Amino acid sequence: MKKLMVIDCCMREGSRTERILTPVVEALSSRYEVERVRVEDLHLTAVDSRVLEERASGYVPDEIVAISRRLASATRIVIAAPFWDMSFPAALRVFFENMSLFNITFADDGEKCVGLCSCERVLYITTRGMNIHTGDDIEQGTPYIKALSRLWGLGDVITVAAENMDYSTDVQVEEKIKRAIDEALTICKDF
Repeated sequence: MKKLMVIDCCMREGSRTERILTPVVEALSSRYEVERVRVEDLHLTAVDSRVLEERASGYVPDEIVAISRRLASATRIVIAAPFWDMSFPAALRVFFENMSLFNITFADDGEKCVGLCSCERVLYITTRGMNIHTGDDIEQGTPYIKALSRLWGLGDVITVAAENMDYSTDVQVEEKIKRAIDEALTICKDF
């Protein structure tokens, strides 16, 4: 069976982003072997001088290597994270930083980086409190994931976003969540 890695960076209880993610995972679980990685549960630290020294000496924690290998072998990836500070939570950036391992997620050919991942498509699910659209120059989550896709060789990145959530009535929020779920489930048919 094909593998799906779900990178869950939904931090809050009752997360609106997670409400969109849940039916997506349910729909895809009939076609994929699903591994859900909750970023917050990993308690990762940023790659700093200590980590760089360890990597230079050949040491990377076994857990990091294992997750990175599973990520590299996933056929599809779903990323769920709220829109924070024009992008996504720093914990997700730290996750990507830790998973970016030479000869696992990427390598080089002597001139440029070459992605080593098996993934062909990425679905990025997000909710934004403000009225900021995918593609706006102040929305940096999608561009970052697309750049990472080029480094790791992840394939197409599709973003599903519910927007202006903090300035909508409860009824409007529910309508936006439903629309985002419907859009994501339509994508899932060919995902």
